[in-house]
Amino acid sequence: KNDLKTIKPHFMVGVPRLWESIYDGVQKQFREQPASKQRLINFFFKISTQYIIARRIARNLSLDHPNPSGSQRFWASLKAKLFFPLHKLGDKIVYQKIRDAVGNHVKYFVSGGGSLARHIDAFYEIAQIPIIVGYGLTETAPIATVRNLKRNLRGASGQPLPQTEIRIVDSNSWQTLPNGEQGLVLIRGPQVMQGYYKNPDATQKAIDAEGWFNSGDLGMLTHGNNLVLTGRAKDTIVLSNGENVEPQPIEDVCVQSPYVNQMMLVGQDKRVLGALIVPDLDALKRWVVSENLNLEIPEEGATDRKDIDDPKVIQLFRSELQERIKNRPGYCRSNQIGVFRLILEPFSMDNGLLTQTLKMRRPVITERYQELIEGMF
Repeated sequence: KNDLKTIKPHFMVGVPRLWESIYDGVQKQFREQPASKQRLINFFFKISTQYIIARRIARNLSLDHPNPSGSQRFWASLKAKLFFPLHKLGDKIVYQKIRDAVGNHVKYFVSGGGSLARHIDAFYEIAQIPIIVGYGLTETAPIATVRNLKRNLRGASGQPLPQTEIRIVDSNSWQTLPNGEQGLVLIRGPQVMQGYYKNPDATQKAIDAEGWFNSGDLGMLTHGNNLVLTGRAKDTIVLSNGENVEPQPIEDVCVQSPYVNQMMLVGQDKRVLGALIVPDLDALKRWVVSENLNLEIPEEGATDRKDIDDPKVIQLFRSELQERIKNRPGYCRSNQIGVFRLILEPFSMDNGLLTQTLKMRRPVITERYQELIEGMF
């Protein structure tokens, strides 16, 4: 718990779950503060969020406002200056303590091995703890792109390394797509493997005659040649109306809820999206007390579900999901979650539901909860 404070690292490389665990620990400490202090902390974070959004636009480093006009950048700059004094005050009262908790010597953290949720990215930006993101695969030894600390485009996975090319193609026609359009990510460069050992068939499927490696990831390139990942091709959920839904961005916004610990979207060939949700039972218990409800919340892994399926609890989760999904950039109606179930066993490496890099093993989770999933629809 206190290792970072003791060791005082300057640099550290880790998977997204590491940065999320630090974020979760900070949020837990905030929730343990008196109500008046919590309100003050939330106020500063709201102000600072507005500040970093405006600053990103002013610096032309916003994925949500790409290529802003001169006037847009001017007004964003004014807005940032307006919010800066309160952001600075929040830094002295709140954010400095976060930096102290990680040793207060961090030059930057590097995240890789999975998608870094945008609210986690924003949290570290507000706390003035630089974090950059790299992308690659074992087959690319393993880095293909990395963010530039001086032009740190949050939400992106950075620009290609020297002598490395990224190409975005349509997954059906294999035609190259223009910047800003989502497609399959292809990689070519000196770090790309020669092939799979003694498996020419797999090699031929992965690397074409021109040396382009099919990553299996979905993404797009910005006009600044930054790669933005949007999901895995094999994870795409196709609803019965033909709508394609990438689960990761929706899951990322939903786990921002203090009541949602983990979540996996389902719904292949269904009319609406569904979700398996691992609730934060401690947060749920605090909510029950704050609402003066006569409900009994079970413990993690319990077989007796007690009042976890009470209509009031279900409505709480429904409201949380709807609010967060509606407010996400690029929202459309097909993103809404029609049905969900709360499960009491967290996804972990021990039960085989997470990989070694702490990513969800979606096929395994789907198989384990197949009956529950079918019962939702």
